[in-house]
Amino acid sequence: MEEKIKTLGTLHANHFSARLDVVRLRTGRLTERIKIDHPEAAAVVPFIDEKRILMVRQWRYALGAETLEIPAGKADDGEDTQVCAHRELIEETGYEAARLIPIFSYYPAIGYSNEIIRIYAASGLKRVSEENDEDEISHVAEVEWKHVQDLILRGIIQDGKTVIGISLFGTRMERGEIPKDFFK
Repeated sequence: MEEKIKTLGTLHANHFSARLDVVRLRTGRLTERIKIDHPEAAAVVPFIDEKRILMVRQWRYALGAETLEIPAGKADDGEDTQVCAHRELIEETGYEAARLIPIFSYYPAIGYSNEIIRIYAASGLKRVSEENDEDEISHVAEVEWKHVQDLILRGIIQDGKTVIGISLFGTRMERGEIPKDFFK
């Protein structure tokens, strides 16, 4: 167990807050810890059909680069992550899903953040808007499912939630854990 001694500084933004604390380790030694309080988030592996998924190209400021990812975003205050997943899919791709199933939940930065991302798979997609979030998304891409693992292994896809979502969906499919009517 670590005991907080004092807070050295805080930062409050629209969707998260961060603080730098001095803590006492169980050995008695003092050190610093940063903690980011972050809302839950949802991500979606959206299947157009059994052979193709939708992905988004998005500029990531911290990397200074555009990435290829599955649609995702932060849950609004009090919003259920399944509702968030539906909303983000529409906002980022213009598609609505008839079916949404949970795949996995994880903490992407367990050493300094309490954020949890809940990953879903979606099917029964229907185009409901020609618009997408132009502030965030530069392009919506259809990607062949059989090529997605290769894009990961070649380093073209490096986003953690995308790698986890795609890999675990594939594993769950191989194990027969995806409902038989998922693609209908």
